[in-house]
Formats: sequence, structure tokens, C-alpha cells
Amino acid sequence: MIDQIVLLLNDYTFQVVALGTGFLGLLSGVIGTFATLRKESLLGDALSHAALPGIGIAFLLIQRKELSLLLLGAMIAGLLATLIIQVMSRKTVVKLDSALSLVLSSFFGLGLVILTAIQNNPNARQAGLSNFIFGQASAMLRRDVQLIAVVGSVLLMLVVLFWKEFKVFTFDPMFARTLGFSSKITETLLSTMIVITIILGLESVGVILISALLIGPSVAARQWTDRLSLMMIIAGVIGFISGVMGTFISSLAARIPTGPTIVVVVSFFVFISLFFSPKRGILANHFAYKKRQRAFMKQIRSLEEGKG
Repeated sequence: MIDQIVLLLNDYTFQVVALGTGFLGLLSGVIGTFATLRKESLLGDALSHAALPGIGIAFLLIQRKELSLLLLGAMIAGLLATLIIQVMSRKTVVKLDSALSLVLSSFFGLGLVILTAIQNNPNARQAGLSNFIFGQASAMLRRDVQLIAVVGSVLLMLVVLFWKEFKVFTFDPMFARTLGFSSKITETLLSTMIVITIILGLESVGVILISALLIGPSVAARQWTDRLSLMMIIAGVIGFISGVMGTFISSLAARIPTGPTIVVVVSFFVFISLFFSPKRGILANHFAYKKRQRAFMKQIRSLEEGKG
């Protein structure tokens, strides 16, 4: 067993995939923090599903599986979905959650129709397109990792440069407007960053599970701290560890998909945080409740003894 682990750690393919999924998890944890705090967790799910028809249409136009162009089509579809969601929630009586659900189901249905039509045609170049639904991290190449690293570094730099604007807009949009911040520009930039993060993870995690990688680390991190900066760091670390551990576990045995395994590891961190965090954990709240109950009963007994 130890020899197998050592051999796996020295394997070049494993190193490439683990590095790519780890950095993707880190980026998802950082960017997903804003979506979690703004109570827009479903936005990641809607945008990931909305990317599927963009992949199918891009393939119909170029007639070959060129990853960069397919992801460009996915990004355009994701930005279009973002625009539709914003218009529906602001200009009509449709609420945000209804708009998200409608866009999610409609775009995903359209994507399935397009991919089914493509796969029914005798074109050998369409092989592998269905992997975007559930992901196939084992197909990640060095250039894919480099793309994730470069684009992810740019997104992290934007977080640092616009830290004050993002922070104020996340917690108090009205106050941000009084300071002169443009809500439209800030929201558009944040939504675009979320879309790009989702697009980067489509190949490895897939459109169905990428939202869990986007939201899970920040949900776990929120249980441990009240500070945004520390929460973002914890979410990034959890995302990175989940990506590497998920890749490692899936590589130990045959036919274990990497994307779902990464999501399972993220879910493990979430449940551990929900139960065992010292401030907000279920166990901590239970013990605190019992402590208050004992103190209250002690006060009642003291009052009764005083009256007696």
C-alpha cells in the first residue's frame, strides 16, 4: 500500500491533475466567498448549468473539440444567463430565486438537447463532450493547469485590487452607493469573476458539481470566523486541500471519478465545520444551551431557597 502511494505521488499525471484541481479549489473557495455572503449560492449552480449550451454551440461552429474555444462559448453563455437573471429580477415581478431556477432549468435543458443532437451525428470529433456534464479531471493536461493558474492569478489580483469595493458592496450595497461606488460595475465584475471561475472548473468537475466546489469551502469557512479576510483564506485552504485529496483518493482505485470525489471531500469539511466549530457548531451550541439551562435552574433554586 505504501509503495502504491509513493508511486502515485511520483506519477507525473497525478501531479498535474492534483495541482490543477488544488488551484481550482483554492480559487473557487476565494471567489465563492462573495457569493455565499451575498446569499447568492444558487447563482453558481445556475451559471454552471447555463454554460452547457455555450459549449454545444461553440462545437457546432468550429466542428472540433478545441478546449479554449469551447470554454469561451461557455463563458459567453454564462454571461448571457447572468444578464437575463439581472433583468428578470430587477425589471419584472419575478424574484431572484425564481429567475435563477428558471434560467438554470432552461439553459441546461437546451444544452442537453444540443449535445444529444451533436452526439447523434457521425462526427468522431464530438467524443468527450459529455464529460463536461460530470467532469473528467484525469483528462487535464499541463496547458490546462497553466490556463487555470494564469486566469486564477488574475482573478485573485482583482480581489486584492478591489478589496474595499467588494467588501462594502457584499455587506451593505446601499452604503456602497453613498460612498460613490457603482453598484452595476461592482456587481458585473463580481458576476464575471464567478462565471470565469465556474468555466475553469467545467472540464474537471462538470456543470452539475462545480457549484458545490464554489460554495462548499466558503460555507465551511464561515463556521470558524467572522472576519472576511480570514474566512477567505480558510475557504481557499479548504478548497485546495479538497482538490488535492479528492484527486489522491480517486487515483488510488480504478473507476472512481475525480470530480465527485472532490465534492465528497468538500462536503466532509462542511459537515465537520457544522458540527465541531467552536462558535457556531451544532455541538458547541448544544453545550452552550445546556450550560445556560443549568445556570437558569440554579438561579431558580437559589430564589426558591431565599423565599424559604
